Amino acid sequence: MDILETARNVISTEIDALTSMNKRLDQRFEKAVEIVQQSRGRVVVVGMGKSGIVGHKIAATLASTGTPSFFVHPGEAFHGDLGMIRPMDVALLISNSGETEEVIRLLSFLEYQQNAVIAMTGNPDSTLARHADTVLDISVDREACSNNLAPTSSTTATLVMGDALAVTLSSLKNFQPEDFARFHPGGNLGRRLLTRVKDIMHSRSLPVCSPEATFREVVHVMTEGRLGVALIMNGASLRGIITDGDVRRTLELNDNPLALLASEVMTSNPKTINENERFAVAEEYMNQNKINALVVVNDEGTVSGILQIYDLQRSNS
Repeated sequence: MDILETARNVISTEIDALTSMNKRLDQRFEKAVEIVQQSRGRVVVVGMGKSGIVGHKIAATLASTGTPSFFVHPGEAFHGDLGMIRPMDVALLISNSGETEEVIRLLSFLEYQQNAVIAMTGNPDSTLARHADTVLDISVDREACSNNLAPTSSTTATLVMGDALAVTLSSLKNFQPEDFARFHPGGNLGRRLLTRVKDIMHSRSLPVCSPEATFREVVHVMTEGRLGVALIMNGASLRGIITDGDVRRTLELNDNPLALLASEVMTSNPKTINENERFAVAEEYMNQNKINALVVVNDEGTVSGILQIYDLQRSNS
């Protein structure tokens, strides 16, 4: 058996399934979006077996992108969990065959409560599809499994259809990074989205020199400041910046660097960032410009600190 060829066949089969599903996407998807938008409740995702595993992820994605959602196991539903489903909720029922017994048994209860039902199924003519308000077609020509048995292409199609629903709803709500951050306050992602530049910048005893400072004085200020930079200030006005790299280049290119003044070594009009900007924006800006330090300013344009790439890396860890 050719291991790589087998793997490529699996991937190709699943890509083909997604391409086919993409072409079939129609007004039924739009109706599903409208149903969720018009609902005053939550999206209750239900699925059995592999569909249930994927359903957990769909519910989590919906919830984290601004659409309140949770997962209910159909087997547990008839042992008390039906009480979790309110009449105003939307039921997203997942069954590739559309005939999964545990899922079908829920239909009478949902009809009694008058819940809106969205069916995600690979069989548009199934019992589930016939009793749903709209159908999301996740049918595939074949599973990627060599025996065409194990749920592979079908579960991938289910997952992607769920992502399409969640992201579409999120976009319609104009869901912003700040909104996303509120639901992800822990870990690296939450820090990057919630942290502001002023939370991690250096603001005390900033290394400052006047434009008339000698090169020796600049090096002394940089050594004392331990930030690898010196701000060249004329009163409260920022004139330039000198970095460790500027010092090395000056030593290499000048026969008598000690005779130079700060104004002759500095980089004029240094890049700045507002102290209220998000951590993630600062990180992207510094990476794009390939710089290790940013001058931080307040809303009035006055220098309030220095941000180093090492600060961002430390906050990421």
